[in-house]
Order: sequence, then structure tokens, then C-alpha cells
Amino acid sequence: MKTLKIATRKSVLALWQSEHIRAKILAEHPSLSVELVGMKTKGDVILDTPLAKIGGKGLFTKELEDSMLSNETHIAVHSLKDVPVVFPKGLVLAAICSREDVRDAMISEKYAKFGDLPQGAKVGTTSLRRKMQLLKMRPDLQIISLRGNVQTRLRKLKDGEFDAIILAMAGINRLNLNTQVQYVCPFEISQMIPAMGQGALGIEAREQSEILKIIEFLKDEKAITETSVERDFVAMLEGGCQVPIGINARLEGEKIFINAIVGLPDGSDFIQDSLTAHKSEFATIGKDLAREFIAKGAKELLRRAEEMA
Repeated sequence: MKTLKIATRKSVLALWQSEHIRAKILAEHPSLSVELVGMKTKGDVILDTPLAKIGGKGLFTKELEDSMLSNETHIAVHSLKDVPVVFPKGLVLAAICSREDVRDAMISEKYAKFGDLPQGAKVGTTSLRRKMQLLKMRPDLQIISLRGNVQTRLRKLKDGEFDAIILAMAGINRLNLNTQVQYVCPFEISQMIPAMGQGALGIEAREQSEILKIIEFLKDEKAITETSVERDFVAMLEGGCQVPIGINARLEGEKIFINAIVGLPDGSDFIQDSLTAHKSEFATIGKDLAREFIAKGAKELLRRAEEMA
């Protein structure tokens, strides 16, 4: 293979991620030509509707997958939290890269801490998972749907449409956004449990040995262990990335620390639990925890959550 083509969304963050992977591939394979092929996904085009209402699964991946299946491109770089747990025939999740900061953060021009937000403050987020946990902590808040790329969201914040917005720390760090806003306040995982795969880049690829061999070096074992637990949990619950599910697995030494939550978007009802397991259990512990949640009524809760959304 002389040229490897990367399918990418055209947002600033998606392009940063694809350029980041392109640079790594070029450093590992200097004789290879690597090209970016930009395209828009359904999630990028429909900006006036909450994500949950236009179908959560594959909103930011389908067009990229179609380009790989039609042999126009070879791989796609995704934020792993946007990647569904089931893939079209012929495509695989070929690599999971090392993780950035997995936490969510509040960004504001006026308030340094979450506790500083006034009663009834307007907080912007597209995520039902974030909405659920924000309202669980502060039922008084006005949670307003906030679509568009990072620059659009920052502009709306600076224009005073919101008192604060919620973004992933991974994106904040990658785009150096802390230099563009007054306050960045990360939530502890005990306050807001992240989405499955948050902070990691996932490389989806055509199931072709030559392609898989080229990107093999991108795999990070720690990230694979953690995100396997998270993705198994979500797969067992049959929940996409646009339902209110938070799941985080953290590998430290020989132990995996897991925190999970499932609930209604308004935060009025939820199931939350945490556990510690040995890392040798990583292939089963996510499913086991999901079964415990199902026994407590998680699937019925998610059905109610979808109706509410």
C-alpha cells in the first residue's frame, strides 16, 4: 500500500484527532503517504434537533463507514464515545489509543465553580447523560440543548446565551480551550460519570490485513482494558451513545475501579453503583455489572428515558 486514506469529519476537533493519528502513522511508516478525506455526517448536518430525537446510533460515524465500505477510504478516527458497539460487516474497531483526561468539565465566563452557578442558571449540553447528572446534583438548573461544533458552542457562551456549557476535558486539552475561556472546572468522576470510551480515540478500519498491520502500533493496552469493560456494559444494556448511561473503568496496577449510572434525563430516577475487580476479569466484569443493573430495572429505566427524550 502506497497511500492510506483517513475518513474524517470536518469539525476542528475531528480534524485535530485525524491529524494527530496521521502524524503518528507517518512517524511509524515514513515511506507511506497518508491523506485525510473530509466529510459531513448526519450529526454534523442536523443541528436544530436534539441528538436523541434523530437516532443516537452512528450519527457521527455512518458516512465515514460508508466511505470505507465503498473503498474510498481505509480507516476512520473517532472519539471512541461516539462509536457504536456493533460494526457493519467488513469493518472493525482496529485500535484504541491511549486516553486523555476522561472527565467532563464546566466552562464559564462568569463562574469558577459548579457550586457558584446561581439558581436557575442556563447550562448548555447535547448529552442526556450529562443532563441527567447535572439535574441529579442541581434540579434548579435550566439544561438547554447545545448543538454545533466547539467554536459555535464557545461563541454562544461568550454571547451570554448560557451561564455555562459542558464539554469533555479531552477536547478542551486537545484544542487548548483553557486559553479561550475564563474558567474551566472539571467534575470529579464521583460527581459526573463519563461516557463509555470518553477520552480515547478509536480507529475503525476495513477488515483487511494490510491495513490492520499498519495501525497495529497505535493500540494501547491500558485503554483497551478500560474501554472494553465500558463498551461491554453498554452493549449488554443495549444502550447507544445518546441515552443516559455513564460508565467509567479505571485501571490502576492490578485493579479496575468501575463507576456506572443509568437514569432518566431529568435526574428524577437513576441506578448507580461502583465496584472494584482484578484486571484479569476485564473481559467479563462489564457484562456482570450490566446484569446487576438489569436485575435492578435498568432496561425499563432506559425505555422510560428514551420515551422522555
